[in-house]
Amino acid sequence: MAGPGEYFAIGAYVSCRTCQETRLQGEVVAFDYPSKMLALKCPSSSGKANHADILLLNLDYVSDVEVINERTQTPPPLASLNITKLASRARLEKEEKLSQAYAISAGVSLDGQQLFQTIHKTIKDCKWQEKNIVVMEEVVISPPYQVENCKGKEGRALTHVCKIVEKHFRDVENQKGVQRNPVAQSQKETSTSS
Repeated sequence: MAGPGEYFAIGAYVSCRTCQETRLQGEVVAFDYPSKMLALKCPSSSGKANHADILLLNLDYVSDVEVINERTQTPPPLASLNITKLASRARLEKEEKLSQAYAISAGVSLDGQQLFQTIHKTIKDCKWQEKNIVVMEEVVISPPYQVENCKGKEGRALTHVCKIVEKHFRDVENQKGVQRNPVAQSQKETSTSS
């Protein structure tokens, strides 16, 4: 059991209980004694084998800390960080959040916001222009954001965006159908698998 003032060695495997009674286990990747912050590397919540979750824990809100396995050899050197790539990712995330906030403040419908997110997953070059979605500076989608509201020069860009819009609303309708009648859906799935 870790006592007050105890340090955690990088690479040690620890277990602790949060103030929400959640048991966490992981490898110590960093520990800052003055702030009582502990960083643990845990198995990925996405289930991907080559990924890990990094949890930052404030030890003021954690109890029952136990060192399961102490690190005996010197930890491997830290990987170098690509600061340019991290700064770029932070900038893009900020732009995305500002775009979402703009859409909400401009009174864009939930359908419009969801469509924007769907398009943005495929085509990063899309933005809001008042309540209109502008894709690749070539296609403008105006409310109520249906295929017939897609305007632009005839060509591949317009065709591609129209297909994304059409698929988005087809998927939304299919999802609504499943939510409205889950019993019929499960019977349909059972009858097709028979």
